[in-house]
Amino acid sequence: MKQYAKIEARQIEERYARGWHCLGKVEEFNQQPRRLNYFGTSLVAYRGEDNQIIILDGFCPHMGADLSEGYVEGNSLRCAMHAWRWGEDGVCDDIPYAKKIPPKACIKPWPALERNGLVFVYHDPENNPPLEHEMPPVMAECDSSEWSAWQVKLIQIETNSRELIDNMSDKAHFGPVHSSEALSFKNTFDKHTCVQTMQGKSPRLAGENVLTTTATYYGPAYMITEMSGEMNGIAVESRLLVSHVPTSTESFDLRFGVMVKLIPGLDETATQEMVDSYVVLSQEAFLEDVHFWHSKARVDNPILCDGDGPITRLRRWYDQFFVNRADVPGIWDEEKSYSVDSINPIPAQKALLDEAASNK
Repeated sequence: MKQYAKIEARQIEERYARGWHCLGKVEEFNQQPRRLNYFGTSLVAYRGEDNQIIILDGFCPHMGADLSEGYVEGNSLRCAMHAWRWGEDGVCDDIPYAKKIPPKACIKPWPALERNGLVFVYHDPENNPPLEHEMPPVMAECDSSEWSAWQVKLIQIETNSRELIDNMSDKAHFGPVHSSEALSFKNTFDKHTCVQTMQGKSPRLAGENVLTTTATYYGPAYMITEMSGEMNGIAVESRLLVSHVPTSTESFDLRFGVMVKLIPGLDETATQEMVDSYVVLSQEAFLEDVHFWHSKARVDNPILCDGDGPITRLRRWYDQFFVNRADVPGIWDEEKSYSVDSINPIPAQKALLDEAASNK
């Protein structure tokens, strides 16, 4: 009797990855408290009088009020319902009608970071502080007048975040999905980082030349891509942001950002047109992935061939962020690299669809 493949997908444990997660651009946060529904709970983020980002648990443990409806006082946040005030360290520092503050009156303060024009929050189920060597690295481009500012698109995705991470090793999808013929493809895993290095043909982002990309995940949820392409015969350098924050085990907010190196000699209008055009092209390419995440099935036992990337190894690397820090396998302490030498062609059907779209 013929044996048919059967897709397996285990029940997902309600546990969220340990690491830094990007919450958006720095200008999105001010002294108006903002509610954030992430990690299966609610947080509140605001700027204190010293202009630093402060993130606390989002509900008052007194009677459950939403703290994002409260008022900033100094670096503290006063609840709008009963006026209990919570310090930046999470400790209640004032109850107007109480003679004594209950010793248990303390909520969780979340580690926050402003870097690269972005705001980050650190999540750890064990409530350990972040490790210095796992901090998102500083990008010199973000403080340079030679680069455009981030343009960030927020997309809500209704699936588990592993579907997004799989892209780092999914070499075979570039032709059918993006009309990009991968010529070389390599993954490198080292501690909390995963790197995808690729060269390929992409008429949309590189014209007749070769598109070169180096995409690096710094932890489970923050990825920066260095990309060299071409538009209208002009070489274009860009940086891409791909970052997600889980809203549940079956959904996440995805932020896709683009910044472009400015071309010397162009006036302000031409520069902005160039930047906007390349941003749109990059977003179009990324949204082609999003289309499939909305409809595909989760597969724990994929049937892989020799031309696929190291998807199983990638998933093992990703698993380290879902166990206690003491239980992280030592295998990731030593750099491991995997290359795939097969070339994935662009299917004829995809080429015809692209041609029809370009002729409209």
